[in-house]
Amino acid sequence: MKRLSIVIVLITLLVNLKAQELKSIVLNPPDKTRGLPVMQAFEKRASASVFSSDKLKIQDLSDLLWAADGINRPELKKRTAPSAMNAQDIDIYVFMEEGVYFYNAGSHALEPVVSGDQRLLVAGRQIEFAKAAVILLMVSDISRFQGNDDAGKLSMADMDAGLVSQNISIFCAGIGLITRPRATMDQVKLKEILKLKDSQHPLLNNPVSYPVK
Repeated sequence: MKRLSIVIVLITLLVNLKAQELKSIVLNPPDKTRGLPVMQAFEKRASASVFSSDKLKIQDLSDLLWAADGINRPELKKRTAPSAMNAQDIDIYVFMEEGVYFYNAGSHALEPVVSGDQRLLVAGRQIEFAKAAVILLMVSDISRFQGNDDAGKLSMADMDAGLVSQNISIFCAGIGLITRPRATMDQVKLKEILKLKDSQHPLLNNPVSYPVK
């Protein structure tokens, strides 16, 4: 009887763990007809300070990631954001309440990385930003640049991260989301939980949400 009870407990634990596992998310094709004209989007661009935790609709999340650094010319494998020497060094990690995902631009899908709410690590000492429904973390893998000058590679990586961040800001302004480019974060713990290589550097992040009512 005791052995049976142990087996039941183990099965229950396994079921609970399985329920907590993240699953891949296939994103919707981007809706390229939506949003304000570009000059009006520039007019509305602003950095928000207060964010909503209301989950983003799948279409909004899909369009946000494609606009940030998706593939816009499949035949050339080119992206919506330029990168130095076309290194395409920037990877986007998507932090949400249920866990962290990797944005696979090639398949336009989210791949699970780690379960659980890790947004505080990206918020860093500015914990209020952890309330945002989504935080996009830009990570540069400088090994994708040619040469041996790491300082030069990091300089180009900073520029590339800024370009992706600007894409996020203009997209949000154009469709009515709010965001803020940030460099504050717990880099040491982020590298640990994301299992980043020495060549991978977390550089910028953008919390994103609907406007607070």
